[in-house]
Amino acid sequence: MGLQARQLYLNLPVKDLNKTVEFFSKIGFEFNAQFTDENATCMVINENTFVMLLVEDFFKTFTKKDISDTAKNTEAIVAISADSREQVDEIVNKALDAGGKPSNDPTDHGFMYGWSFQDLDGHLWEVSYMDESAFGQEN
Repeated sequence: MGLQARQLYLNLPVKDLNKTVEFFSKIGFEFNAQFTDENATCMVINENTFVMLLVEDFFKTFTKKDISDTAKNTEAIVAISADSREQVDEIVNKALDAGGKPSNDPTDHGFMYGWSFQDLDGHLWEVSYMDESAFGQEN
């Protein structure tokens, strides 16, 4: 077996850290206070997966490249799993209610259901549920 990283830290630039924390808190995410200051916060996805939300000026200290203009470009799509179709809808609806924007309409492939939103900084988030028991069955 190849490389097996123990943890994943995704770094995303944000314009307003306080508004971003408020947005993701309304969706239900929690933050690690140990890794939070005026420049950054650590949003916990699960025990091994984290999203570091970095104020743009601080984010720029880690790269020589320009930050993507998310109004025109997509730098990544952050995909997370949900435990049910209902939870997919709940997460996306909370994001939209908290000020996020719609990204794509819900997609239903029978065994897999997904929906997406854009956060306050235009980053794309895909939320999906896969029913492995229905995999390969017709709708």
